[in-house]
Amino acid sequence: MDASRLELVQALNGRRRQVLALFLASQRRVRHLLVTLTSLTAQLCELFFRTCSREATAVEALTRHRVELCGLLSAGDCELPEDEDIRDTNQDGLLWDHLQTVYRQFWVREKSGDWWERVVLQTWDDQHWLENFRMTKATFLEICMELTPELWRRTTNMRLPLTVEKRVAIAIWKLANPNCHRSVSNQFGVGKSTAGSAVREVCAAIKKVLGPRFLRLSDPQEVIDGFAYMGFPNCIGAIDGTHIPILCPPHRSSEYINKKGYFSIVLQGVVDHRGRFTHVTTGCAGKVHDARVFRNSSLVPLMRRGAFAHGASSIEINGVTIPPLIIGDPAYPLLPWLMKPYTGPLDPRKELFNFQLSNCRLMTVECAFKRLKTRWRTLNVRLDASERYLPNMVMACCVLHNICETRGEPLGVGWAAEAERLSQRYEQPEPAPLVNHNQQGNLVRETLANYFAQGLELQV
Repeated sequence: MDASRLELVQALNGRRRQVLALFLASQRRVRHLLVTLTSLTAQLCELFFRTCSREATAVEALTRHRVELCGLLSAGDCELPEDEDIRDTNQDGLLWDHLQTVYRQFWVREKSGDWWERVVLQTWDDQHWLENFRMTKATFLEICMELTPELWRRTTNMRLPLTVEKRVAIAIWKLANPNCHRSVSNQFGVGKSTAGSAVREVCAAIKKVLGPRFLRLSDPQEVIDGFAYMGFPNCIGAIDGTHIPILCPPHRSSEYINKKGYFSIVLQGVVDHRGRFTHVTTGCAGKVHDARVFRNSSLVPLMRRGAFAHGASSIEINGVTIPPLIIGDPAYPLLPWLMKPYTGPLDPRKELFNFQLSNCRLMTVECAFKRLKTRWRTLNVRLDASERYLPNMVMACCVLHNICETRGEPLGVGWAAEAERLSQRYEQPEPAPLVNHNQQGNLVRETLANYFAQGLELQV
């Protein structure tokens, strides 16, 4: 019994030694294979780099030989090299194959930016800046300074980036002049796609950086006093809409056709007593009614919460509370805080109310839209941009309009006539009047109508 157990143990130990020897042998083979694979990889890499070096040397020899050929041929009195000389130079067989076909590739086609860098920046005075950029150089440089953190691009090993000033100039030139992107790119010596990218990026930056500062109601009481001087009490703004012509959109194009038969988007704006925009909504298709644009805008919830005119308080006229008001045309609904003219049969009291309201609208919002399109002429013709970039372009025009109006930038002689000529092809559609009944709105309007009538009686 003990002898058999001893034999079994010896057999197991022998088997274990065999397995261990096989494992060690396989491990050595694997190590040898890894060393061999590493060596082959190094040889392949060396061969690859050597081939690349030989090809680069051959291309360099080809270029040098072509230069020599061109020099000999242009001399006129020199003999061409013999075929044996060429074959000696072409030991690798590459030069002869590529001698007849050399493809020259351009990173970018050469264009000149001298007009911008040497003419505009160095020689133009404020009159030239006003005529072409619709603002003085000081205003332009201030806008560039504000947009630098958003538009600055780091210099890399690739092509030099456009300066912030040049990108802003490309965008403002495009908005101020009814030119296509090809014309703008040629004017500034950049590619067409570069000009389009500059316009899109600058408009987005203007909306993001300057929009919150300049598209807001900063001093409600000043606006109320301004409208009161015009003849309408406790008014914080006038609202209206206008159509901006666009190219035919690739999708849902029928929704953008307005009543006059051209493609457009709607710009709804609220302005103060000085014709500066305090709230802007844009991007809605031209087929949409002004009342629907108004209903879907952010102005409605802002007015309901009292967040649009911070600090503006209600007044009391003949025992009726009059909240801060916005005045509009008959296309808008009648609300306690939104006044519109009377329609239907009118008595002298209602006619006087309509006169007061329409006079304030004419002097503010309608004049503001006219000045906006006079200064930024691209709004008078079809905007040649994708529909998703159109709202930013229109918003940028409104922001720049406010900046120019705040800084007192004048409108040039003949600008209005030119804008009128450009817009003749795109007549503004008249929205249908909206009939609605709002009890509190009717009460406020009747109170104001009686107030105007009483004031007229006192004057008489």
